[in-house]
Amino acid sequence: MIAGLVALAVAAGLAVVGAVAWQRHRHFAGVAEDRRRNDEWHRRHEGEVVESETRLRLSLDAAKQGVVVADASGAVLYRNPCARPFAEARHGEALVEAVVAELLAEAARGQAVEREVELYGPPRRILFVSARPLRRDGRDYGAVALIDDITESQRLDAMRRDFISNISHELRTPMGALSLLAETLAGETDPEVASRLACRVQVEAIRLSGILDDLLELSRIESSDASERSVVDVRNVVADALSRVGPAAEEKRISIEASLPVLDLRVRADRRQLASAVFNLLDNAVKYSEADHQVRVAAARRGGCVEVEVSDRGYGIPLRHQKRIFERFYQVDRSRERTRGGVGLGLAIVRHVAANHGGEVKVESTVGEGSSFTLVLPAGNEPLADEGDEPELPETGQPRGQQPVGATA
Repeated sequence: MIAGLVALAVAAGLAVVGAVAWQRHRHFAGVAEDRRRNDEWHRRHEGEVVESETRLRLSLDAAKQGVVVADASGAVLYRNPCARPFAEARHGEALVEAVVAELLAEAARGQAVEREVELYGPPRRILFVSARPLRRDGRDYGAVALIDDITESQRLDAMRRDFISNISHELRTPMGALSLLAETLAGETDPEVASRLACRVQVEAIRLSGILDDLLELSRIESSDASERSVVDVRNVVADALSRVGPAAEEKRISIEASLPVLDLRVRADRRQLASAVFNLLDNAVKYSEADHQVRVAAARRGGCVEVEVSDRGYGIPLRHQKRIFERFYQVDRSRERTRGGVGLGLAIVRHVAANHGGEVKVESTVGEGSSFTLVLPAGNEPLADEGDEPELPETGQPRGQQPVGATA
């Protein structure tokens, strides 16, 4: 009996010990699992933080602005690639770094500041530096400075202002002349005087129409990338341009000598744009040549390019003006332009046509000796739409030949 009770007590004790041991095992296993989960959460959280920091850094590195981040004391913590050259600069750009440091210190004190810095170069640059404090919930985290290169935007703004000013001036002149001539003509009783005034009205109207036509043509070319392309024989384009410029050349007794090769000169181009460019080169050459002089146009293939060269024996262009003559409305001598009806749009058209076709336009000029403009375009090797087309030069009708051909007298 006693032995049974003892055995029962021992069994109960063992059961209690086992239960306690199991509970302790479960407790420690739970603690270990919680710790494991906690460690895993921390690792994942740290990974997300690192990933977020990496993403943020890569985003700032990709920014086109210079970015400089400083702590609350103004000490720099980070620079993106666009901002690093200023910290390493020794000459003019070192001024930018000094401005950045000054503005960051002010921003760290809670002030939003900005400043424009002009570097005279070369090249001349205008930089806009702005700094802002980094604050949240009343706590200061430092400051950030942004560096923007606004050189191009300033240049474009200046071009827009010049364009508005120039076009207003150019349109006002013929419009004023038309108004005055019309007023005078209305009260004129002498038929001979009235006839002269009417001729002047016609001249001013033609001039006004020419300005508007050039503006529309330039606008169309600037807004187009020559997407309507086909295979074009440049010789035909030159022949068409010669026909258009012929009357003006004949009026000034200017002869045009054309030299075209026997082999065709193929380019893949917007024919209308190309025709406009060649015509404007020829028209300029005629316009700025004295009576009884000669203008020469030649087309040839050199390497992988087709070149159209138009040269004259006119006044020539001073070297200081040669980089700007392709700007809209830029005129070397405004008083001389007035007598010839030019407004400075022709060469701008030529430049845009060349750019649209992946080419370029070059100029060589000597004052008192004349100028030579060369339109360079990538050559094309595709077959022409009509392989039998041959250029017909005005008057002579000689289609081909490397020898000079008189186009107009």
